[in-house]
Amino acid sequence: MSSAPTTGGQSAPYSSHESKYVEMQQTPEFQDLRRRYRGFVLPVAAGALAWYFLYVLLAAYAPGFMGRPVLGNVNVGLLAGLLQFLTTFGITAVYIRFADRRLDPVSSRIRSDFEGGHR
Repeated sequence: MSSAPTTGGQSAPYSSHESKYVEMQQTPEFQDLRRRYRGFVLPVAAGALAWYFLYVLLAAYAPGFMGRPVLGNVNVGLLAGLLQFLTTFGITAVYIRFADRRLDPVSSRIRSDFEGGHR
């Protein structure tokens, strides 16, 4: 039986049910799945946050630039705000495609193996 990580010199044993999950998480397939997921999500999240903070900083510290008209009453700030929404939808679409191709097949195999081949 596996045991939980020690804290304060004591370890609490995992139940039989929990130890199955811990064993599964330590398999190379699961580690590869986590690596793939993190390899996509972390850079995209960092980029999206940087884009959002740039928008907020420009709105706060460059009102002249953000208020510059582009087409009639449409200014740079309005376009940048709309691009925030488009960025969100675009990231969602790209993630769905990525997950369908790179994550879901692996996670399905892991789940099937974990459940003993029963579906």
